[in-house]
Amino acid sequence: MRVSKEQAAKNRERILDTASRLMRERGISGVGVDALAEAAGMTHGSLYSQFGSKERLVEEAVAYAIAAKAQELPEAFALDDYVSDYLSPAHRDDPASGCPFAALACEMSRQSRGVRERFTAGVRGAIAFLSGRMASTLKPRQSRDKALAATASLVGALVLARAVNDPKLSDEILRATRNSLSG
Repeated sequence: MRVSKEQAAKNRERILDTASRLMRERGISGVGVDALAEAAGMTHGSLYSQFGSKERLVEEAVAYAIAAKAQELPEAFALDDYVSDYLSPAHRDDPASGCPFAALACEMSRQSRGVRERFTAGVRGAIAFLSGRMASTLKPRQSRDKALAATASLVGALVLARAVNDPKLSDEILRATRNSLSG
């Protein structure tokens, strides 16, 4: 039975949404095509008909997750508020709907060129976004350097806070990094 273009687009969106959530929650290597198909309410074959391969699905799901997170950001915001939200226990404890950079960064070095290109483009976009919102008194190069350092600090702190098995240490990592990036 043939699916309409509208239904195919809805199916694709559902697959990408599900894949991006599951990959952030379980890791790319922790999610097989069967689990993705089941979670999206699709068949194994429908995934392959939409994307052709798991690698292509991963590429698109990574790009989808990054774009979806970027759309959640308000046009105007205080950088300190952004840092506080990013380095919060709630964000740490919910990788499935959180930052794809922190959730997937540790796996990127083992991914295909296409997946890494999508991830890298997203990181560049995040750096540009933060750089554009840094203090206007900074020279462009200073603003970019501060945005690079802030991005690395945010993502690194969240990765470490999730990785340790000591809740107190995890909270300290978030707090100390928030304090170092504030004001």
